[in-house]
Amino acid sequence: MFKLVHISDPHLGPLPDVQPVQLVSKRILGYINWRRNRAHAMTNSYLDALIRDIHAQQPDHIALCGDLVNIALPKEVAGAKDWLATVGSPETLSLTPGNHDAYVPGALKQAYGAWRPYMQSDPGLGLTPPLGTDPHFPFARRRGNVTIIGLSTAKATGPFMATGHISNNQLRELADQLRRAKERGDFRVVMLHHPPVRNATAWYKRLVGSSRFRNIIAEHGAELVLHGHTHRATRMEINGPEGPVPVICVPSASNGLSSHKPPARYNLFTIEKDGDGWSCIMEERGFTTAGEGVHHIAQHDLSIPSLRQAA
Repeated sequence: MFKLVHISDPHLGPLPDVQPVQLVSKRILGYINWRRNRAHAMTNSYLDALIRDIHAQQPDHIALCGDLVNIALPKEVAGAKDWLATVGSPETLSLTPGNHDAYVPGALKQAYGAWRPYMQSDPGLGLTPPLGTDPHFPFARRRGNVTIIGLSTAKATGPFMATGHISNNQLRELADQLRRAKERGDFRVVMLHHPPVRNATAWYKRLVGSSRFRNIIAEHGAELVLHGHTHRATRMEINGPEGPVPVICVPSASNGLSSHKPPARYNLFTIEKDGDGWSCIMEERGFTTAGEGVHHIAQHDLSIPSLRQAA
């Protein structure tokens, strides 16, 4: 049995002191948005309680799907590094960056420098980059008989845009890693920030070229795809060679009860080998009402393509 936690979009706050020169960019829009909306909707009290509950579940691994920061100030990036150490070690936590982590040109490189240990491939899986370089995407990690493949869709965009982008090189290596993991008989988890499902979000927040990702999954398959970005609890599917592949999103890990989006939540997947296939139980845990802490919200028995094929 393997227990995998899925969290996303903590948008760590509060914002550090901002120098006026740092706002001479797209950051001014994000700063205004934070002051008007997110400073009130997203609080550390919800996030801290969520992390305590995650630790109580004693998961084998944590998948964090990006947007650690808000406007990618250097102090935000450094603070996120300290926060990551309280959530898990690089061995027990995998991270893919989000669009807020790449808010302005140059921000993503700073994030890579600070968070690199959480975005590195295991040796021996064919994706370990030379020392001294930025993290290589996709990365691949093997924990027991579960392979976790992380893609980066983060890229600096213009004002009022939050689109994701994914390179052809990443997609080619994704296909190779999916093939290798299937040959090993592993349960394959693909994690990214932007949703890869058509019309899953507004056009200015979409994953550009998502059809190319879906084509890779349609050919090579996967058992589970995890993402963030929309701050909603959704369960969707895309085509795989043996049947539909579950595509799961989770609300922001710091969202409060006063927002129009669902309050803070995480997903806990219990993955087990079942004959020639797999079983996967998804539990949603988080907040729903005032005065009630983190608790069980719902449970879903996910239909895994390889399990259907074995049946």
